[in-house]
Amino acid sequence: MRNFWQTKPELKEIGAWQPNCWVNVTCPDAGDLDYLSGVLHVPEYFLSDISDTDERPRIDTEDDWTLVILRIPYVREDDSKSPYTTIPLGIILNGEVCITVCYFHTSMMDDFRNYYARKGTGFTDAVDMVFKLFLSSSVWFLKLLKQINQQTEQAKQELDKNVANKDLIGLFHLQNCLTYFITSLKGNEILLSKLKFKLPIDELDADLIEDVEIELRQAHEMATIYSNILSGMMDTYASIINNNVSSTMKVLTSISIILMFPTLIASLYGMNVVNGLENAPYGFPILLVLSVAVSLSFLWLFRMKHWI
Repeated sequence: MRNFWQTKPELKEIGAWQPNCWVNVTCPDAGDLDYLSGVLHVPEYFLSDISDTDERPRIDTEDDWTLVILRIPYVREDDSKSPYTTIPLGIILNGEVCITVCYFHTSMMDDFRNYYARKGTGFTDAVDMVFKLFLSSSVWFLKLLKQINQQTEQAKQELDKNVANKDLIGLFHLQNCLTYFITSLKGNEILLSKLKFKLPIDELDADLIEDVEIELRQAHEMATIYSNILSGMMDTYASIINNNVSSTMKVLTSISIILMFPTLIASLYGMNVVNGLENAPYGFPILLVLSVAVSLSFLWLFRMKHWI
């Protein structure tokens, strides 16, 4: 699906392409790809690079064409084990042509368009829009990081009540999400430092770049902190589980030892051999008292050593 947006003096959707408009392509089909390559003459390998979900943030040029690939946050709508990840957003520039291509429908892009359309402002040029996309992605990283932190706190409360495998696995998947975020944010930071020298920027762009750098740095630091906290939390619960298993095994071993002596006594005096008690009228009560006494003695000993 493709949309055309007028960027000056305000952001407004238009029906067809015109010079210096913004072409936003989401989940492109064969018709959209044919339009980009056949009508707007976008290099085909640009489009194939953007389709790679593992493509790293980078800038590429061919003749007068410039490709900027930015990693943006994405919330999976299916029942995926890892609810958050990052995907590539391609920004293609060439003089009067400004195109964004994303192979996924994202809330970030919807919010980006709606914000500037509602605000009644556009973009001074394509470079201004590029850096504002950087800023929007950083803000969305921060927003989703807060959601991850809330889910972590909920899982922590559940684990404090009962250490369940489901909650531990949920924390593991959140840890994977944070790893994706940290990697993408680091790549975006490196890409931003390159764009400052690759794209023509003015004084207004310089102020915007400074804001983007602050937001990116804050998101990267927050993701790193949350990742460290989550790693420490998982290590703590793993230690708790190991300690619980050790305590359970210690109790079971102690019970086995306590029960072993009455079994041994009963086995010895239950043999079909002369043992001195076979004709005693009180042989069975004597063995019963002896078994109970030995068991209570070892029970007292284990309690003194805090084994049970």
